Amino acid sequence: MHYVYILQSQKDKSFYVGATENLKERLKDHKWHNVKTTKFKNPKLIWYCCFKDKKKAYDFEKYLKSG
Repeated sequence: MHYVYILQSQKDKSFYVGATENLKERLKDHKWHNVKTTKFKNPKLIWYCCFKDKKKAYDFEKYLKSG
C-alpha cells in the first residue's frame, strides 16, 4: 500500500503533505525530528489515505501540494 498524509504543525499550524510506502516508519521519522522540513514544528497527523497504485498516490500528493 502507498499512503498520502497531512501533518499539521503544533507550533505555527502550517501543513505538510507527504507520501510513503510505510506510514508508521515515516511518522516515526517526523516524531523523532529526522525530517528537515518538520524538524522544529512538532507535527501531528491529521489525515491520511491509502492507495494500491503507487503512481496514483504520488499523483494525489502532487495535486494536494499544488494548492
